[in-house]
Amino acid sequence: MAISSFEPTSVKTKISVETLKKAYSLMCTAKSMAELYEANKEITAKYVHATSRGHEAIQLALGLQLLPQDFVSPYYRDDSILLSIGMSPFELMLQLLAKRNDPFSGGRTYYSHPSLRRDDMPKIPHQSSATGMQAIPTTGIAMGLQYLELNNLQQDFKGLNPVSVCSLGDASCTEGEVAEAFQMATLKKLPILYLVQDNEWDISAHAREIRSQDITDYAKGFKGLETRTIDGTDFIKSYNTVQECLEIIRAERRPMLIHAKVPLLNHHTSGVRKEWYRDDLDECAKRDPLPRLRNQLIIAGVEASEIKAIEDQAAALVEADYQKALLEEDPRPEDLLLHDFAPTPITEEKGNRAPSGKQPTVMVDSALFAIRELMEKHPECLLYGQDVGKRLGGVFREAATLAQKFGDDRVFNTPIQEAFIIGSTVGMSAVGLKPIVEVQFADYIWPGLNQLFTEVSRSCYLSNGKWPVSCIIRVPIGAYGSGGPYHSSSVESVLANIKGIKIAYPSTGADLKGLLKAAYYDPNPVVMLEHKGLYWSKIKGTEDAKTIEPDEDYVIPFGKARIVQEATTENINSGTSITVITYGMGVYWAKAAAKKFEGQVEIIDLRTIAPVDEAAIFESASKHGKCLVLTEEPVFNGFSQSIAARISENCFKKLDAPVRVIGAENLPAIPLNSILETTMLPNASKVEKAIGDLLAY
Repeated sequence: MAISSFEPTSVKTKISVETLKKAYSLMCTAKSMAELYEANKEITAKYVHATSRGHEAIQLALGLQLLPQDFVSPYYRDDSILLSIGMSPFELMLQLLAKRNDPFSGGRTYYSHPSLRRDDMPKIPHQSSATGMQAIPTTGIAMGLQYLELNNLQQDFKGLNPVSVCSLGDASCTEGEVAEAFQMATLKKLPILYLVQDNEWDISAHAREIRSQDITDYAKGFKGLETRTIDGTDFIKSYNTVQECLEIIRAERRPMLIHAKVPLLNHHTSGVRKEWYRDDLDECAKRDPLPRLRNQLIIAGVEASEIKAIEDQAAALVEADYQKALLEEDPRPEDLLLHDFAPTPITEEKGNRAPSGKQPTVMVDSALFAIRELMEKHPECLLYGQDVGKRLGGVFREAATLAQKFGDDRVFNTPIQEAFIIGSTVGMSAVGLKPIVEVQFADYIWPGLNQLFTEVSRSCYLSNGKWPVSCIIRVPIGAYGSGGPYHSSSVESVLANIKGIKIAYPSTGADLKGLLKAAYYDPNPVVMLEHKGLYWSKIKGTEDAKTIEPDEDYVIPFGKARIVQEATTENINSGTSITVITYGMGVYWAKAAAKKFEGQVEIIDLRTIAPVDEAAIFESASKHGKCLVLTEEPVFNGFSQSIAARISENCFKKLDAPVRVIGAENLPAIPLNSILETTMLPNASKVEKAIGDLLAY
């Protein structure tokens, strides 16, 4: 809230009296809400909630100064921030009670886990149950704002440049992902304010048990992260500090941190009550920000009667809004299935898959050319990850020449921070960009799974469709020539269990290019699994991974399998045929094995893991009656076993033999030694034997 020139302003505070009164009204509102929730806990505690009691002054000081072009990521104790940006108690109570018209999530997530996309308010991308996880997506927002400005894609805000604000509890700052965010914010000099509210409590663990220093000392380790340490119960001090920091960030475009020391005056949450473990409640009550602000109003000349009227109006509003919220409709059962994904415009195969006059192109170049075409056409498209910059262009040369062509702002290296690489796409997408990011090997994706699962995959669903994350995450995968236990893994089964993401696994250059293009125009998060052993077709038998490069407009819809080869009608009718359901390197093992069974083997290349083409799978299994599911992964508890189970359930009456699954041995890792590697993995000989056994069943 900007201070108007005509408002009376205290010389001492530099804050208008109207602003002080508004802050007091909102603080009374927050206090009344907390008291009402406690008085009606038989109803309000059905779903777990926390409140801002004790934290209100610093939160209001922030929210009152944010602008519609700003982005803010509150955490679960920040209902005073939400009030101060313009949310009503009624709207917050709709989430408290998990009502259908909850403006954040439609009744899907907890109180004060906001997501907001209104033109007249700061934007709030989806917020998880944040214990530091919001730091990376919010820093990604700042990185996106910087990119827009550097590439002249941002509108002119007449000096009031947008700021990204990340609110954190002090205990959450011990998370490693917060350090990744600080590292990138200072490395890139991003326009972000970190607000750390320090009440010295985790849940029941006190600061002296869980941290070796407070955030002021910790921030000193990040060069360029200027910090202000304040008493967060003093609204005037908080307001002036926030104002100073926001002005610096808007003008100088660099990160800052406010360390606000506050008391926790309410329960950790409604389910973990303060009286169970706290021995500092009386001392903390002496630091209540509300009587302090009341005294500041009196000093500013506000009459006691007006102050009392403010208090009474706040209490009346809260009570009225609560009664109104109780009458609101609950979500309907059919609402459950909405917004897992945003609709994609790519619903059919289009373009020329094999233009005439071209020579076959290796798979890695098909991907490179696809990204080059996208970046030429779309200035909002950018690529980043480890070693993708101009010196190397990716360890597999999958980004070769891109940085030279498009510049270091659009193609750049990141630190070794898989969580940041993946989680930052949430923020980049929120500001309207389309990030293509790379995880160097599938084995390295594990540090990024927290962000992929908690933030990326759930954003569309838990924001009720407001904030789908539009990104492409490229992941080289699979075993290729003694890569050993840390460069050979297959991870698709783990990824397939993360709902809310799409997963491609192409086996040819044409499919890789068509799926990459489809992924770009899809508003949802897509993981592209690209087999290292197919990149250059150097492995004997994988020559067909090299294909004519499709034209620029070629796209393949997700969830459409490809028939690699068919069995003859004669063999199908005589019951001497079989189908092999596979993907990736499995396509080439199956093709090599099928040579011994001429005309008897149909091969289905799934091309995408999620969504998967069940119709093609069931049609092929029913047609042949015998089915082999082939994967590079270990078999037990995996994606391919789930495919086999679905075939057995849906095609049981048409099957002439049990569905067989063949894959790697069920061991923790792929050994380095080439003999052991070969023994562990599937190959054409193993597949040939499995086909023969099934045909003879």
